[in-house]
Amino acid sequence: QVQLQESGPGLMKPSQTLSLTCTVSGGSITTNDYYWSWVRQPPGKGLEWMGAIAGSGSTYYSPSLKSRTSISRDTSKNQFTLQLSSVTPEDTAVYYCVRDRNMVVPGRGFGSWGQGTQVTVSS
Repeated sequence: QVQLQESGPGLMKPSQTLSLTCTVSGGSITTNDYYWSWVRQPPGKGLEWMGAIAGSGSTYYSPSLKSRTSISRDTSKNQFTLQLSSVTPEDTAVYYCVRDRNMVVPGRGFGSWGQGTQVTVSS
């Protein structure tokens, strides 16, 4: 059974670049059957799909975040990473990594999710 675990800093200052890593076990991130996504949920708001990396290594981004987002991977460690530049308090959220057959994760009932990591942006 696949397991995903997010890691990264919990507290950021405005204008910094957020970097989060998802470590995957029980499944390879190079398989062509799945997309590996980042999804976030700000306090009191719904889920927001941020972007994904396919098993081929191709990347896809939400248009609203594309200018600030980069997703990469380290196949030797079976990890993929999110970088979000120029963070503001509006980027405060719980960030999840997700494996799903859909590129854009439809919702919480789809795919396999990490437990999530809280990121707070504050000066």
